[in-house]
Amino acid sequence: MLAESVVDFLGSAPSPRLLLSVLFVISAGLSQFMSNTATTALLAPSGGAIAIGIDADPSAVLMAICIGGSCAFATPLGMPANTMVLGVGGYRFNDYVKAGLPRVVVGYLVCVILLPMIWPFFPEG
Repeated sequence: MLAESVVDFLGSAPSPRLLLSVLFVISAGLSQFMSNTATTALLAPSGGAIAIGIDADPSAVLMAICIGGSCAFATPLGMPANTMVLGVGGYRFNDYVKAGLPRVVVGYLVCVILLPMIWPFFPEG
């Protein structure tokens, strides 16, 4: 169902870079509110299937899902350590957003630029 929703959103022949971007954003978004392991386990099969469906190597897409799932910086809910220091440190929810959102954006930019270089979507040979 998730894969169908993503394919419907992107069209029948999506750009692999756009697919990588969308799945990173979904993964990073879900990991703000649930376990990064659960997020990755939920999205990896769908992301891999979609990449294979468009005849692209799924390595970059799967790595984007893994890295996006690890970007749980923008809320105190995604990581147990963030939740533990919320009250003790006197932090507010918005403090996590202000400090964590730029880090998620940097993670996104690094993924979109470097992952296709490291794992090409359509390797030669």
